[in-house]
Parts: sequence; C-alpha cells; structure tokens
Amino acid sequence: MGGAPFSRLLHLGNVVIDVVLDIPALPERGGDVLASRTELAPGGGFNVLAAAARLGLPARYAGGHGTGPLADLARAGLAAEGIEVVQPPKPGLDTGFVVSMVDAAGERTFVTSPGAEATLTAADLAQVVAGPADAVYLSGYGLAHPANRAALLGWLAGLGDGTVVFFDPGPLLRSIPPGALAAAAHRADWVTLNAREAALLAGQADPVTALRTLTERPSWTPRPGQGVLVRTGADGCMLAYFAAPPSFVPGFPVTVVDSNGAGDTHAGAFMAALAAGQDAVAAARWANAAAALSVTRRGPATGPTAAELASFLSSQP
Repeated sequence: MGGAPFSRLLHLGNVVIDVVLDIPALPERGGDVLASRTELAPGGGFNVLAAAARLGLPARYAGGHGTGPLADLARAGLAAEGIEVVQPPKPGLDTGFVVSMVDAAGERTFVTSPGAEATLTAADLAQVVAGPADAVYLSGYGLAHPANRAALLGWLAGLGDGTVVFFDPGPLLRSIPPGALAAAAHRADWVTLNAREAALLAGQADPVTALRTLTERPSWTPRPGQGVLVRTGADGCMLAYFAAPPSFVPGFPVTVVDSNGAGDTHAGAFMAALAAGQDAVAAARWANAAAALSVTRRGPATGPTAAELASFLSSQP
C-alpha cells in the first residue's frame, strides 16, 4: 500500500444520529408499518471511528457537529469511545440524523436529514492538520453536500503525499459530481466500497468484473500502489492493487440479526489491522470477522473489541 505507516485515524466524514426502526418489511408507498423496536444512537461516521478505536487505533473526528440535543448525543458517544473531537460546535445548528429501517431479514434502508455536519467550510478545515502518524478517512457522504465537497477537496489537495488516505464513496455516490468523485479516488491509497457501489462506479453488475474494472481501467488516474477493496456481504470481500490480480477473502457464516453499520465496522477494522502491521489480505480477514460479529448484534455501532474479535477468530477453522 502506498503511503507511510500510520498509528492514528483522522476522520473527515459525518457523525450523525441514527434513528433505528426494526420493522417486519418496508411499507408499500403510502402505507405504514409498526416498528417492533426503536433506538436513538450515534451513527454514520461514528460507526467507523468506534470500530477502529475498539480495535486499538486511536481516532479523531474532524467533521462538523452542532449545538442541539442530537449533537450532545453524538459528542457523548464519541467521548465514551475515547475519540477526540477536533472542531468546535457550530452555533444555531443541530447534528443531522438518519432514519434507518431494518427489516426482518436484517437488511437496512436509510433516509438522511443533514445538519451541522453538512456545513463544513474551508475555514473550518484550516485548523485541521494531519500529523505524520495520521491516516485520513474520507466518506462520500461528505462529498454529497456542496459546502463540504468544496472544503474537503481543497483540504485534500494540500495534503502531503506521505499521508495514507482511505476513501469510501458510500451509497450516495451517484449524488457526487464525477469530477469530485475522481479527485477523491485519485488521492486515496485505498478505495473501499460494497458490491452495489462498486457496480455503480464500474458500470459492471458482477462484483469480480467490477473490481477488475476499478483496478485495471478506473475512471480516475490511479496512484502507485493504490488498492481497491469490495465488500460482498456474507461472502466476505475482494481486494486488488492497481493492475494486479484480485484476492478473495471469504467471510464467516453467522446468523444475521441487523446489518446496519456492518460496512462501517469492516472499514474501521481494516484500517486498525493495517495500522497494527497486518498485510492487506490478513487485514481483510480481520475486517470480515469484525463485520460478521457486528451483524449478530442490534444497533449501528456494533463493532467488537479486540478481545471479542480474537476470541471469535480463535473459534474459526
């Protein structure tokens, strides 16, 4: 992987509040269903940060946050995980929220209401400095908001070449202008995404073909040593460096209770494993195991601790 070793995570995504509703199935248009369970908890970028921190990677949150009750809940969650908040609160704005509907099969559907985290400016980011031991995580959720997009791409352009950058385009990638998407992907040392997002980005429905397209003829100019990781749900994940054959890393069979936040757990665990000195394939297996554990628990931020992950892996063939 390109870039220097890192021992801390600087997250430039969006921490929001998840309003999680467990439902039997999505209602038809104009219909209604009764939720069997409701939870209010920090989510979005918080899931990645918490997953990394629980596995031993110190983390800082450099995104926006507000001054209302949802912002208070978000900051309390970050503090409980030992995650430093870099930016001051934005007065007069609350943190945004995401309605997350989880059906009986564990699949989730989102509706997002942006808040203070969607109002980053260049002045906000001028006080954010990536240290020599920092890796930077950037999410497509940030690039989907016009104000954030301009500020983040400007900040990213001034980042030194030695800083490791992870970019996850996310489910809103079609809302990101192609030029902005290409600029973020070009600067990334790792592009991580799920199979649906890979298909959209590559224009190929098959995940294997999509990965080959993204590493052999991407729509952005690749960086030397750049890697792409595609999460394929219960099957695990695939990864490849630019113009190199893919590696297939199998998942772990578990009973899915709630898939909300599993991709975020995977991303946080992958970065924590790389920071701990694992190679990419070993880190991907660690991330698969962390994601498998997370879907057996209810809630958005269900990444395991290092002890839980070690116990789970020791029980596997």
